This record gives sequence, C-alpha cells and structure tokens, in this order.
Amino acid sequence: MITYLKNNCKISANYVKTLLKWLILATAVGVLGGFIGSAFHISVDWVTELRTKSDWILFLLPLGGLMITALYHLFCYKGRIDTNRVLEAVRSDEKVPLVMVPLIFVSTVITHLLGGSAGREGAALQLGGGIGYNVGKVFNLKKNDRHIIVMAGMSSVFAALFGTPMTAAVFALEVVNVGALHYAGLLPCVIASVTAFLISGWLEIPPVRFNVAVQSVTVTGLAQVALLAVLCAIVSILFCTAIKQCEHYGGKLIKNQYVRTLVGSVLIILLALVLQTRDYNGAGMDIITCALGGEAKPEAFLLKIIFTAITITAGFKGGEIVPAFFVGSTFGCVVGSLLGLDAGFAAAIGFVALFCGAVNCPLASLLLSVEVFGAEGILFFAITCGISYMMSGHFGLYKSQRFMYSKLDDSPVEN
Repeated sequence: MITYLKNNCKISANYVKTLLKWLILATAVGVLGGFIGSAFHISVDWVTELRTKSDWILFLLPLGGLMITALYHLFCYKGRIDTNRVLEAVRSDEKVPLVMVPLIFVSTVITHLLGGSAGREGAALQLGGGIGYNVGKVFNLKKNDRHIIVMAGMSSVFAALFGTPMTAAVFALEVVNVGALHYAGLLPCVIASVTAFLISGWLEIPPVRFNVAVQSVTVTGLAQVALLAVLCAIVSILFCTAIKQCEHYGGKLIKNQYVRTLVGSVLIILLALVLQTRDYNGAGMDIITCALGGEAKPEAFLLKIIFTAITITAGFKGGEIVPAFFVGSTFGCVVGSLLGLDAGFAAAIGFVALFCGAVNCPLASLLLSVEVFGAEGILFFAITCGISYMMSGHFGLYKSQRFMYSKLDDSPVEN
C-alpha cells in the first residue's frame, strides 16, 4: 500500500512539474509572440495605409522583390526558411534559425508596402515558430518539448495578429499532421495564444470580428450551404494547385530567382494597370469586408488567385491564408447569392470553407467561425467545415503537411 501511494505521489509530482514548466515557458513564448505579433500587425497596417494613399509605390515592387531575394540568399545558407520548415520542426530535428524572425518580418512588411498579393498569417507561423524553437534552445529542452514549444510559438503570434486565441491554439495542433492532434501541446498552445491575445488587446490591436446575418435553420438553407461548401472545396483545390504549379513551373522556366522576381513583379504591375484597380494588391482585407457586407465582383476570386500565385512564385513573403479568406469570401458572396443565400452570410461560409479546404484543419476552422462571426451560425459552419475538409481531398497549402489518415475511410496514408 505504501509503495502504491509513493508511486502515485511520484506520478502526481511529475504532472505538477510539467504543468508548472509549461505555465512558465508558454507564458514566456506568449509574451514574446504577443509583442512581436502586435508590432508586426502595426507595421503591416501602417505600410498598407501608406500604399493605398500612394499608387506610385507599386512601381517599386521589383526593387523590393530584389531586396527580399537578396536577403534570403544572404541568410539561407542551410536550406529554405519558410512555413514548411516550421512544420518539419514540430515532428523532426529540423532547426528553425533565429534569423527567420527578422527575415519574415521585414520581407512581409516590404511585400505589403509595395503591393504584393500576400497575407500575414503565414508569416505569423514563421515568426512564432522561430520564437518558440529558439526559446526551447535557450532552455535546452528535450526533443519532444522542443516540438511542443514550436507549436506554442505558432499559436502565440497567430492569436496576436488575428485576435482568435482558440483558433490559433487548435490550428497549431492540427496543421502538422492531418488527422492526428498533438494533445500534449494543447495546454502550452492555449496558454501561449491567450497570453499573446491579452497583450495584443492591451496594445489596442483590434481583433478580426464581423457581424453577418445568420438565416434560420431550415432544410433548404442547410442544402444551400452544403452545396456552397462543396463548390468552395473545389475552389480551394484550384487555389492550392495554382500556387504550387505556378511555383513549380516558374522555377523550372526561370531558374534564376532574381530574374524570376523581376518577371513576377512586372506581371503584377501590368495586371494592376490593365485592370485599373489595386483591389488585388496587398492582403485585401477591405475587399473581404465588402464581401461580408454583401458586395463582390464575380471575377474577384479568380483574379486574387492569379495575383497571389504570381506573388508567391516571385519570392515575396507573407503567406496565403488571408488571400484564401479573400477568395472564399468573394466567391461565397457571388455564388451563394445565386443559390438563394444572403450574400453576406454566404461570404462568411466561403471565408471559413476556403480556409478549411486550404489548410485541412476542420476543428480550427469551426473555432474560427465562432470567434470571427459568433456562435449563432455554428450549425451551418460545422456542416461547411465537414464538407470542405472532405471534398478538398489531399490538397493543401503546405508541402510539409502530412495526411495521417484517408478522408474517405480513415485508413492510414503512406507519406
């Protein structure tokens, strides 16, 4: 009996020590992620406002692209530094150099200043991953704990930027291995994301929130949403494929990255001039807001895909998640209204569906819908996430993302 009690006391002590360890480490990561993420948010917002007031800045895009390419060539002496590297660091011994943090920060700000079509949440994953990995390095954490703290870092900056702490926490757990959640990382990710969210709030960074009119739950309404979710899943495949194929063939046809950057920059400028609009430059949060208000151009989603694919291929930084929101909300607004849905509500469905289809994270997508749009439409969004996740197949934005189980019959997938 005494031996039994001693063993249980030792086990309990280990749980308490682990809890205290993650309270300290995850809070530290959350504080760093909160301040860096907030500074990043302020910087991107400031340069975006500057760009919208000065159309001529777009013509500096080639120069900015060359600067970014030169910076990455200067510091990327041990392979590519991108989101895929962060994902690999969660499940392997892949290193995330500290230089990733200033590199992606500066490069994304340059991209947004000069009119590249990119987001900022992809950059958030790299910023957070770099913070988490190097905090783990400072404290000499063991391998498994290092993997967890990288996820906590990803959660922290995501939460600070977007104002969605629960989405951020679960996204980091889901995105690495599709179909297998890293539950050991749940508490650290929640602590880090909530800490970062509180800091961003203290610094008066506004969270992303939208009000949409949710319709009554009816059989017809559910069928309309289900059909829209299927169509959005198809568009998410188009979105991911366009970016990957553009990168593949762009690299194959133009092997020199500097030349590729120049060509891509010129193409973006020419497209903006031909279309006589700057709607597709930058992240496009203003267009997303309009779509959620019930207004969107029929061609907007397709043009955003083209602009984003060229931007990423040219070597600009920032990520593809906000462009996915743009594509989903504009497509949903236009097509959803044709299906008989309220245009603004349909845009919200598209917003969530494209995110889910592109990143293959249904639970994070459902939480995103609640945090951004409120819980009133959760039934519609649950159906949307389920359908978009399944119908988007094994496509996705991230090459390093692994599918652990088939979406059709839950059988293991060989990677």
